[in-house]
Amino acid sequence: MSTTALPSRSATESTTFRILAAISFCHLLNDMMQSVVPAVYPILKASYHLDFSQIGMITASLQITASLLQPLVGIYTDAHPKPYSLAIGMGFTLTGLVLLSSAPSFLAILIAVALVGVGSAVFHPESSRIARLASGGQHGLAQSLFQVGGNAGSATGPLLAAFIVLPKGQSSIAWFAIAALIAMMILTQVGTWYKNHHPPTAKRPAPAAHATLSRRKVTLAMSILIALIFSKYIYLASFTAYYTFYLIDKFHVSIQSAQLHLFLFLGAAAAGTFAGGPIGDRIGRKYVIWASILGVLPFTLALPHANLFWTSVLTVIIGLVIASAFSAILVYAQELVPGRVGAISGVFFGLAFGVAGIGAAILGRLADSTSITFVYQLCAFLPAIGLLTAFLPNLESQRKQ
Repeated sequence: MSTTALPSRSATESTTFRILAAISFCHLLNDMMQSVVPAVYPILKASYHLDFSQIGMITASLQITASLLQPLVGIYTDAHPKPYSLAIGMGFTLTGLVLLSSAPSFLAILIAVALVGVGSAVFHPESSRIARLASGGQHGLAQSLFQVGGNAGSATGPLLAAFIVLPKGQSSIAWFAIAALIAMMILTQVGTWYKNHHPPTAKRPAPAAHATLSRRKVTLAMSILIALIFSKYIYLASFTAYYTFYLIDKFHVSIQSAQLHLFLFLGAAAAGTFAGGPIGDRIGRKYVIWASILGVLPFTLALPHANLFWTSVLTVIIGLVIASAFSAILVYAQELVPGRVGAISGVFFGLAFGVAGIGAAILGRLADSTSITFVYQLCAFLPAIGLLTAFLPNLESQRKQ
């Protein structure tokens, strides 16, 4: 810990919430820009004569690029903090959006979305670290505030795409680069705060492990968390990549109407995100994980058999419930392996992106060979993996011992 005198309590609290708000807002902008990509799939499919397998490849290019780089970014910045890396990473997103707005070929689309993926690879582990540093000890609350910005952005992207990109065409995607410029300016200020309040030369506390948890138990718990990430994000991939096609195919709604239904789901997910962290701070993260993954199973099983009205209702419930899981999973993992915030954040954000990307590609091929409705019937069983939560240790009880 630095020997520099600490600021007053009121100054610390003011700075903490200012930084949390800035990071959450930039998360909104980042994920809004990222969510524009799947939101314009109907345009890309028609303009470039793509099949579902190629749509899956676009999603995979975005998600896998981010997933492979995020752990590396987290590991590197744990050892070598880079206060202004967030602003630099956002520059990749800006470049990707401009290229996507005028991509001359399918290959150019893949390169464009890969650049957006690089931006996310830098943004997520580093901003998650800053959220924890600014948390004042309320780690679940800080991660939820950070995550709710991202989910709100994911919900806003398809809505903006429905009213801006769909009427004006693919070239209008370039307007979203303005959001990247705004984020770069804010993240430069965040980088200055990070540099001044948590200088890279400050002595870092040595990592500590839970004395009552063996390495075997930690490994088992991490494996279960990875399985839960698999369950959550394969299921979410079916929505982010194919929900609009599902609605159009089954209920014959317009593209704009399908985008509005996707907004309902993503908006519910944004609202549900905030609950997971604070509740986990209060009652324990294991119970939040249990309720958010396994608790959504009855609704996912009912969804493929519902009419349009009940589909809308069920997707709102599913979004609200399942969205609370990630903040709880991430903070739980950070507590399992303390002192490695960047690495853990990178691994779990990377897993989230990678699983979603691979899942989208697999589900696209499955939809081509069967039907989009069958995809939702199969994915409905994924939340049953939440039963594995029973084998997670209760970290709150371990600390009391």
